[in-house]
Amino acid sequence: MRRYACVWFPDWPIDRLRRARRGRDISCLSGKPDDPPFILTEQGVTGLRVAAANVAANRLGIGPGLRFADAKSRAPHLQAEPIDRGADAAALEALGLWATRWTPLSAMDGMDGLRLDITGCGRFFGGEGALLNEIGERFAHDGFSCRIGAGPTPGAAWALAHHGEDRVNVCRADERVEDALKDLPVQGLRLSEAAERLLRRFGLTRIGQLYDIDRTALTRRFASREAADAVRLRLDQALGLMSEPLTPLRPPPDYVARQSFVDPLISGEGIVAGLASLSEQLCRQLEKDGKGARDFTLTAFRSNGTASLVSLSTARPVRDPAHIRRLFRDRIETIDPGFGIDLLVFSAARPDHLEIEARHLSADLAPGPVDREALSALADRLTARLGEGAVRLARPVDSHDPVRAEGGVAFEGQEESWEVSLYAPRGDRPVRLFDRPEAVDVLAEVPDGPPIRFVWRRVARRVMRADGPERIAPEWWRTFNAEARARDYYRIEDEEGRRYWVFRDGLYQDGRGGPPRWFVQGLLA
Repeated sequence: MRRYACVWFPDWPIDRLRRARRGRDISCLSGKPDDPPFILTEQGVTGLRVAAANVAANRLGIGPGLRFADAKSRAPHLQAEPIDRGADAAALEALGLWATRWTPLSAMDGMDGLRLDITGCGRFFGGEGALLNEIGERFAHDGFSCRIGAGPTPGAAWALAHHGEDRVNVCRADERVEDALKDLPVQGLRLSEAAERLLRRFGLTRIGQLYDIDRTALTRRFASREAADAVRLRLDQALGLMSEPLTPLRPPPDYVARQSFVDPLISGEGIVAGLASLSEQLCRQLEKDGKGARDFTLTAFRSNGTASLVSLSTARPVRDPAHIRRLFRDRIETIDPGFGIDLLVFSAARPDHLEIEARHLSADLAPGPVDREALSALADRLTARLGEGAVRLARPVDSHDPVRAEGGVAFEGQEESWEVSLYAPRGDRPVRLFDRPEAVDVLAEVPDGPPIRFVWRRVARRVMRADGPERIAPEWWRTFNAEARARDYYRIEDEEGRRYWVFRDGLYQDGRGGPPRWFVQGLLA
């Protein structure tokens, strides 16, 4: 049976703002009972309204939905600020990612709550009750007021969190969900205000009162079939008669290892030691299934409610702990321990069957000159040090146009691409061309021949030797362009021994535009 937990933050916008401004002298956000009244406002359809209020404002009858003018009349010295929904959502998402310390399946629940799939997670914390208490204590320690509900369905957990009697309300695994929800108000079904008003008009104020009503009769009570279907849907979801999918903030890892610390880590050496232990555990899991993985992530959960992670990918599936540690060696330095790290989680994704090859006794006995395992390890180290896609291999392309004659592919340890990239360019051409040809001003030229003198990069140069031309016509079968012109390429050398690969774009009297223009395509060795 699956188990879900709902963590509801009833004062989320106020708590989030208080935490964001922690350390500043703001009396209205201290959280004390004697704070001056303070609200967050939001523009509504009929004007400015209250979006959130602190405890002092609530005591004066000021709450969400009240018009700002009415709130101001009740408390003339009321302090107010506009609410920042974007910052609230971003902070809630960050908190949801941090909650993956308890379960890999964490999702946002509206604008003020989190939904956690805690199936099977209780045994790591001394039972489900201990897990829920730890969740509540950690959030309270970080300054968030919260209520928690747990049950076999997300709907039941939501109802218990929002309308249960205690701070932590649980529908036990041996308890019927109908019995746990029967005394809760119908607001626990996450209905619209119109549907709630209609149910109250019929005298249906408790969830249990809906159990014995015939579904057809319930539909007849509503003027709108959509409203009736919404009540039936929410009731079925809460009772587990209809599934309700959970979309996690982060896809769950295929393999994971975790290690908690009684004394939080405050140095990089401790993180390195923790990674050494976790990599051994993770690789044993992979070895048990005969697999390796290509994506690895190390997440450090700080004691102040924040998290930091580093990730990398490998060219081929691996499960060598020493190799993985070498790849993370430079990236661990980017993790800031802050006030201390009390949990490290090391996860692996994209698993695949690992091809194990026996190593040859000597190089003379090897069937080929390339060690594919060493080549893959080289690609991993380059990617970890320089970034993904930073190292590329040159590949010849079936084209006689110099600009298109060579392509690039990211180096991922592929043996065949490495061998292809060793072939020399066709013809006596530069090893590397300019990204864009650079125009030159020809001072003297021979018709249908190379230039005698030209200016390139504001320096006049005199040609002493020349070879060519190599004529390349436009590739009309790719993209037909009536203005495209043929090119004559020349290898030339100036009086200082510098060698250039230049071309004349167009021929004299070819009927395609003005006079030809000259460009430098690259430099020869």
